[in-house]
Amino acid sequence: QVQLVESGGGLVQPGGSLRLSCAASASIFRFSDMAWYRQSPGNQRELVATISSGGTTNYADSVKGRFTISRDNTKNTVYLQMNSLKPEDTAVYYCKLSAWTSDYWGQGTQVTVSS
Repeated sequence: QVQLVESGGGLVQPGGSLRLSCAASASIFRFSDMAWYRQSPGNQRELVATISSGGTTNYADSVKGRFTISRDNTKNTVYLQMNSLKPEDTAVYYCKLSAWTSDYWGQGTQVTVSS
């Protein structure tokens, strides 16, 4: 069973930065595609960024140029560096691991951008 544990969320002022981490329990991490999603109240969960097992990245238009996804296969961890944060970035952020035909989700970490 794969377990994902997110950390790094919190309260930050507009224009500030946060770095989210997602640690995976399984060695399949290095062979897996990883993604960050977010969900705010009343809205559907939306894709924020992806990184393939080979390191190819993609971003939602709303975060391009501000967020950076990366991974460290030696630590089984994926990161989301978030800069120039805006109030509309407020949401619960989830990481997802995709391996073969299965998807695994973390429990989520709250990010609140407010003055």
